[in-house]
Amino acid sequence: MGFSSSSLRLLFRLNRSDESPRISRGNLPSLRRTRDLEESLRLEKRLPFQRRTISFRRIRKERRDSSTRFFIMPDTQALVNEFITKLKKRKIEGSHATARHTADLLRSVISQHRVPHTNQAASLIEAVKSVGEELIAANPVELAVGNIVRRILRIIREEDLSLSTTGIADPNLCIGSDDEDEVGGREQGMSFSASAVAAASRNTLRAPSLQTLLGEIPDSATRGHNSSSGGESEGKSKSDKSSKSRKLKHDVIEAINELIVDIDTCHEQIAEQAVEHIHQNEVILTLGRSRTVMEFLSAAKEKKRSFKVFVAEGAPRSQGHVLAKELAAKGLQTTVITDSAVFAMISRVNMVIVGAHAIMANGGIIAPVGLNMVALAAQRHAVPFVVVAGSHKLCPLHPQNPKVLLNDLKSPSDLIDFGEFSDCLDYQVGSGRVLLHVVNPSFDYVPPKLVSLLITDTNHFMQGRT
Repeated sequence: MGFSSSSLRLLFRLNRSDESPRISRGNLPSLRRTRDLEESLRLEKRLPFQRRTISFRRIRKERRDSSTRFFIMPDTQALVNEFITKLKKRKIEGSHATARHTADLLRSVISQHRVPHTNQAASLIEAVKSVGEELIAANPVELAVGNIVRRILRIIREEDLSLSTTGIADPNLCIGSDDEDEVGGREQGMSFSASAVAAASRNTLRAPSLQTLLGEIPDSATRGHNSSSGGESEGKSKSDKSSKSRKLKHDVIEAINELIVDIDTCHEQIAEQAVEHIHQNEVILTLGRSRTVMEFLSAAKEKKRSFKVFVAEGAPRSQGHVLAKELAAKGLQTTVITDSAVFAMISRVNMVIVGAHAIMANGGIIAPVGLNMVALAAQRHAVPFVVVAGSHKLCPLHPQNPKVLLNDLKSPSDLIDFGEFSDCLDYQVGSGRVLLHVVNPSFDYVPPKLVSLLITDTNHFMQGRT
């Protein structure tokens, strides 16, 4: 039995003292590992020098980008941890408060984020996603947090795409990356960027909908922009790249500032439409307390509309009592009723106007507990059921999604005192049974077939009933 020449050469190399692998603690090379190393070196020698240089440069750049992509400044991390703690402890509740704080926090994250020279948008997106996932997991019931995270992700993609289209109009503003060679890159980058512009124009001309408000930029446009950025020459200066990164961050922060202004002024924007929907001598029914409903009714009163308001108390928190006092202070004739009296009073009502915690993708709403009963009574008596909510409450998720948490159980102390609850416990020896269960949900789900009209700060939408 003989040995081949290659096997003899390999055996001779392994037996030589000057080329034998060094054996250190925790590192015992084997013959198979040595063969794999020689095979990789042999394949590496076959590669052209230019391709090897580009591959090594790409590896170094990816390591440098990965070291700064997920880095968050200590001050910003402290703000993130503080907000997460408040969400977990339910110290911040409500769609408006959580949306406002989320936008402020993500603006701070973006402003202090270290953006690499290339793939600036991808770095910002990864930073926002990593923080957004932590915020959503802290309190999944607050769907407005996820809505703002998606809105800011869309802002980053739109601003990055606008910079690429600006670079087409002025070639001096196009900033390339160091990853690809120069051969044939410019023509290919221009063609991809043109397709990105066409995709962006189609999205701009499309009619507004829930998907276009909260959706993402098409992948074709993003790939086109990445391809165009990779086809430029390697002679771009670092000052140009840093100026582009500063331009992108500046535009994104300005857009987030506009988003914060929209969140703060959504109540006034909705209230401006009150005169179109509330008429003279009508009777309005609402439940619980909603700032949007209060501003909506107050604006109609300021426009010399005379109408009456029935306010269901909204047990067990009885927030309707607070709303009734606020409306009475505005000069509105207000009557407080119990939740069980809604069906008896609905026949005298011309319109039901309520707020919402979130608006799902199918048109259904997540509203305070008790509103599903009001919606069913309104459908039975053919009374319009109107929902007023800001656009930050529009959620692209469906209620059938198992990842969506639609309800939150509050403390039983809102319904029954602990002293009365303890009387129902079984104190027998060795018995751990609980004879009384108290369920205190926070929200109701109202299906879309029960909603007649949805009024937001941008427009109003009619929904058909079956």
